[in-house]
Amino acid sequence: MTTAPRTEYRRPSLTESAWLVAQREVTVRLRSKAFLISTGILVLLVVASTVIAGVLSNSAQEPKVAVVGSASRIVDAVPGLEAVPAGTVDDAAALVRDGEVDAAVVPSNETIPGTPAPGSAASGDSALGFAVIANEEVPSGILAQLSVSPPVSLLDANTQNSGLIYLVALAFGLVFFMSAITFGSLIAQSVVEEKQTRIVEILMSTIPVRALLAGKVAGNSILAFGQIAIIAVVAIVGLMASGQAVLVGSIGPSIVWFVVFFAFGFVLLAALYAATASMVSRQEDVGNITSPVTLLVMLPYFAVIIFNNNEAVLAIMSYIPFSAPVGMPMRVFLGSAEWWEPLLSLLILIVSTLLVIAVGSRIYSNSLLKTGSRVKLGEALRG
Repeated sequence: MTTAPRTEYRRPSLTESAWLVAQREVTVRLRSKAFLISTGILVLLVVASTVIAGVLSNSAQEPKVAVVGSASRIVDAVPGLEAVPAGTVDDAAALVRDGEVDAAVVPSNETIPGTPAPGSAASGDSALGFAVIANEEVPSGILAQLSVSPPVSLLDANTQNSGLIYLVALAFGLVFFMSAITFGSLIAQSVVEEKQTRIVEILMSTIPVRALLAGKVAGNSILAFGQIAIIAVVAIVGLMASGQAVLVGSIGPSIVWFVVFFAFGFVLLAALYAATASMVSRQEDVGNITSPVTLLVMLPYFAVIIFNNNEAVLAIMSYIPFSAPVGMPMRVFLGSAEWWEPLLSLLILIVSTLLVIAVGSRIYSNSLLKTGSRVKLGEALRG
């Protein structure tokens, strides 16, 4: 009688165990309707903002100006003004009065209805050879376009529009803030839930604690990174489709750097969320224990909005690991960063992330099986 060979089961390696946990995290999140709906809403908001911006920019009409006689040559030479021919000054004044044009440009030697005759002391006959007719208010915008200004050289030139700078800063800060808070909270709640239900004891009997932490961080980081990448692609495609290719050229490199910095910055924050959450055993205590990490996420968000055009503050932010994911992309967008600065900042962020993972892994390992009262930080570090 022969016996069947006994099958030996191989214990999975650290990498295999971590990947199994990461796959589970990704699968659970992708099956969550709340996660899918929130991601869809975020993508729709990005699409809507780019489309609305494109529609508004394309629908902006040039000011209409009625022209009489030789005044047409003056208006034709000024970009941004739409000339509407009028036979006489009276016709031009009627167009202005009816609101069909914003103003009228007529030869200064013509008699304007309701004003003194040309050449009289009160007429204000213009030495420029033309005069402007408006209805109720002085058309300052049109006058500025008709004005001749001397060339100006700026010693500290900033080619970016201040409004655009604020919007870019708001976008970077808001996306980083929302993604870090959302996924960081999910990690913290998952850690406490497994600890509270003692599922973690079963998991630790099968896989190492470090693999459990690495899998949680890796799985949620993949989801967060994927969400950010989708948003970046949708934003660029939306800008291209709405006829804002010039804007893509100026903001595109900073978006790429933002995605790269976010990938490492989120891993750092995810490790902190998991480590701090492992020190408590109740869901009610998650908010308090993770509040310092949440503060580290909130500070860069408010700082980049308030100091979006302050080079000194942005320079400091770009080298601090917690704020580098928003500070350095902003400097790239503003053109104030040297080519080597993003690389140096990224190196600092990577080294900091590795150190945080090492410390967080120790806290996580020493706190995960301790239930009841909150584990003190010193006790978690000592083990």
